[in-house]
Amino acid sequence: MSISLRFAAFSDIGLVRSINQDAGYASSHLLVLADGMGGAAAGDIASSVTVGHLAQIDDDIHTADELLPTLRTAIEEAHADLMSRAHTDPEISGLGTTCIAILRSNNKLAMVHIGDSRAYLFRTGTLTQVTKDHTLVQYLVDQGQLTPEEAEHHPKRNVITRALGDTPGRVDLDESAREAIIGDRWLLSSDGLFGVVAHDTIEHTLATYTDLTECGNHLIELALAAGAPDNVTVVLADIVDGTDSSVGLQSQAPIVVGSAAVDPGWHSRGGGSAAAAAAQLFTRPEVPKEILTEPESKPSHRTSRVGAKLAVTAAVLALVGSGIFWGYSWSQHQYYISTKGGYVTIFQGLPHKFGPLNLSSVRERTTTKVTDLLPVAQERLATPIMRSSLADARAVVENLRELSMMEPQNTAPSYTPPDDPTAGSTTAPSFIPFTNPTQEPSAGAGA
Repeated sequence: MSISLRFAAFSDIGLVRSINQDAGYASSHLLVLADGMGGAAAGDIASSVTVGHLAQIDDDIHTADELLPTLRTAIEEAHADLMSRAHTDPEISGLGTTCIAILRSNNKLAMVHIGDSRAYLFRTGTLTQVTKDHTLVQYLVDQGQLTPEEAEHHPKRNVITRALGDTPGRVDLDESAREAIIGDRWLLSSDGLFGVVAHDTIEHTLATYTDLTECGNHLIELALAAGAPDNVTVVLADIVDGTDSSVGLQSQAPIVVGSAAVDPGWHSRGGGSAAAAAAQLFTRPEVPKEILTEPESKPSHRTSRVGAKLAVTAAVLALVGSGIFWGYSWSQHQYYISTKGGYVTIFQGLPHKFGPLNLSSVRERTTTKVTDLLPVAQERLATPIMRSSLADARAVVENLRELSMMEPQNTAPSYTPPDDPTAGSTTAPSFIPFTNPTQEPSAGAGA
């Protein structure tokens, strides 16, 4: 039997955000959703670059055995690209993105996932969340320290534990493979949807609207009616019998939405709604998405050592001569968090020396002892945590304190596969605190 996909993709900037940092892609063989983060100057770059790398593998020549390796390679190349861009342009340092991608070969599906965007499977009237969020609160739920209900409203629900981008270390993906079953409907969503629209409401919408365009538009409208504090992006696909003329399958061109599109859509379709008017009356508090990442103990195998040496040499030459004054002046507007005398300390400048010139000095020595922090936080402090303002540096310190007060178990998080008998294996989460307080409000769909 020949399997085909009917697909659709939709994205809206929402009622609060100034730009769309989500990106989506849909075709008959590839579905992708990326939710960027890192502030107005970087989140859209991260998501669009990631979608761009994955779009290059969109064809029908893959065998079933090639699906996961092909996806993994594309994701790693996107990650390396984002790391390179962040190192080249300090203004976008800290950029990152979530990503879900499904690649099809006939009746086989392979999926990779990183971050807190979600993939859902709607089968025989029931909506099941297939992916597991890579978030701090999900880790605490796994450890039995939070209930799922408590996690929905936890103040740290926007802390993610894995992402692509300016996060040193290997790309830690969840990977799975399954059969494509005729009648199934797949939904990829940024948290701009499920963060404000209830699971039952999403399930009811998927059951009610058989037409994908009507279904996707209604999901966006539900998020807008709920205030849409974040970008909202959904990618939909129905698995159909390609030989059955009654399904009305037509040849579709790939769909690109959000930041990766030629017109990313800077205005929301809900701009004239009551929810939009209400959004203008109140200033929403910023809810930064925070990235938890592992400190890099050795150079990544994807980074060219020759290129790194050339970059360092170029930086040194740039400081020599007439540019040294301006380089030093810029460095003194940077901050980083490290340790000194057993205490968490905020330094002003860069954690480097240029000949006899020390590019940093102690700005604030906090009262937080390193030994009072969680082991993961202590390990993260082995590498200086860079920030571009004193306020952001203080936010990092406060985040470390709050995480230590949570007292998570000192056991590695275990992973229980989702309730989907067709799903393959996936990796367990691992993380170390790394905050990103400089980005726009909220997380997910536009972050």
